[in-house]
Amino acid sequence: MTITLAPTLSAHGASIPALGFGTLELGELGAGLVAEAIRVGYRHIDTARKYGSEEGVGDGIRASGLPREQLFLTTKVTEDNAREADFRRSVETSLKALKLDYVDLLLIHWPSRTVPLAETIGALVAAKREGYARHIGVSNFTLALLDEAVRLSPEPLVVNQLEVHAYLNQDKLLAACRRYGMIVTAYSPVARGELLTDPLIAEIAKAKGKTPAQVALRYVIQHPNVAAVPRAFTAEHVAENFDIFDFALDEAEMRRISELRHRNIRIVDPEVRRPVWDQP
Repeated sequence: MTITLAPTLSAHGASIPALGFGTLELGELGAGLVAEAIRVGYRHIDTARKYGSEEGVGDGIRASGLPREQLFLTTKVTEDNAREADFRRSVETSLKALKLDYVDLLLIHWPSRTVPLAETIGALVAAKREGYARHIGVSNFTLALLDEAVRLSPEPLVVNQLEVHAYLNQDKLLAACRRYGMIVTAYSPVARGELLTDPLIAEIAKAKGKTPAQVALRYVIQHPNVAAVPRAFTAEHVAENFDIFDFALDEAEMRRISELRHRNIRIVDPEVRRPVWDQP
């Protein structure tokens, strides 16, 4: 079987497949779905200590039989472990759960409200320099936090992982990441299913002979230097989400979908962790 691979995006020496497999809330299905994702063609897997999916991700990678060096694997350190010593323990715990020696990308999952960013960035940089991660970055960082993180880090930050989909205007952050030569990894790229019933998305999907999910994902990855990490709970949806490289949205379709951003719907907005979000 010939396998199509996603195109890759480059930033500061990192080469990241434009479509990855998200593993939030997969539970006991995780190992099997990760192995299936790799079989279909995914080479970018996204997990986090907070997800509780790292053990399953590691098992799925080994079950796939694919050599480790052919995968791009991301994990994250929760804001609960923002202190230097806690951060290091979290990374070591992640690698133990994954049964791996390193990850390709290590992210600060959420900015801490109580720990100085300089301390957490220092721990992030140390993890890279000690060989735990090949590349480093951040997640859920606003414009001001991103500026501060770049200023504080002596090592290049390659990713800011953000909620990005057709219902949310993230133009300012997308532009800022481009200025810093960073990739944006989009989580919740179909707005946790909200976009699947949108009339415009359905209309374009019908015209393209594709599904609403495929159109919503294609919209996201057609933005410059943006990757997406959708999750899926069945083998059918794993394959459906990956089948987006045989078509493109034209300028008019991209423009029409972009008009949905006026809704400005944020799906992931936890009271205990969220920063003060930038306004459109």
